[in-house]
Amino acid sequence: MSTTMNASSMPGRPKDMKASAALGARRRRVDLIIRAACFIATAIGLLFLVSILGTLFWNGFSALSLNVFTDITRPPGSNGGLLNAIIGSLIQTAIGTAIGTPIGLLVGTYLAEYAKSTPLAHAVRFVSDILLSAPSILIGLFVYQILVVPFGGFSGWAGSVALAIIVIPIVIRTTEDMLRLLPDTLREAVIGLGAPKWKMITLICWRAAASGIVTGILLAVARVAGETAPLLFTSLGNLNWSLSLSAPMSSLPLTIYAYAGSPYQDWIALAWAGALIITLGVLGLNIAARSLLRK
Repeated sequence: MSTTMNASSMPGRPKDMKASAALGARRRRVDLIIRAACFIATAIGLLFLVSILGTLFWNGFSALSLNVFTDITRPPGSNGGLLNAIIGSLIQTAIGTAIGTPIGLLVGTYLAEYAKSTPLAHAVRFVSDILLSAPSILIGLFVYQILVVPFGGFSGWAGSVALAIIVIPIVIRTTEDMLRLLPDTLREAVIGLGAPKWKMITLICWRAAASGIVTGILLAVARVAGETAPLLFTSLGNLNWSLSLSAPMSSLPLTIYAYAGSPYQDWIALAWAGALIITLGVLGLNIAARSLLRK
């Protein structure tokens, strides 16, 4: 067997070096094209976002005044405010969150700690995913059929229930995901000390996953705070001052919807102010949620 190597079989021959150089150049070109496309797409998205927020802040801040927060909605030209709409939104959002959060928390805990991969758990997750992606107007129509039609009128209770149905799947998914992230060794250690399972869940697992669960709750609140479609079929809206949950109740999204399409400039200005209030509120909730998630 000859100990000499053919020049054509050496790894560093010119032909292989040229092919490697060509391949590297092609990869660099493709990488440059992809980077440029990503940069352009990001720039376009930021451009739209900045233009939307800029328009909202420009028109919203110019329409803000103390009267917006201290006076109720009034006829055109009466220098009215949004007090009843703000209070109505806060009441319905708070009640909807108070109804939906415990249900979502318990169902998410059941899926993560008890059912896991059982057929019932798969069915519950499937229904939860459908609710999570369902258009909110369908939820409004559902609540309209079960609470508005049988009881003969629109009400704040119906609006709160519609918002609660939107809250439930968000809290379910967040709770289940956060509990599944906890290591099984933590559960085994608690059970090994003789604690019952319900104490292990409430005193250890919920505390360990508290930041993620609270984040999901805040995101659910941010979602329902700006919902309009389900409230059109449930609480309807009210231009007068009313705190009765058994009667039609005003809300910011409904007032913005009604005022934005009106021909009156003072109502349009109030619609911009209401949109800015909702945006700043949702922004504050998202910042709080991300801060909790980082901790």
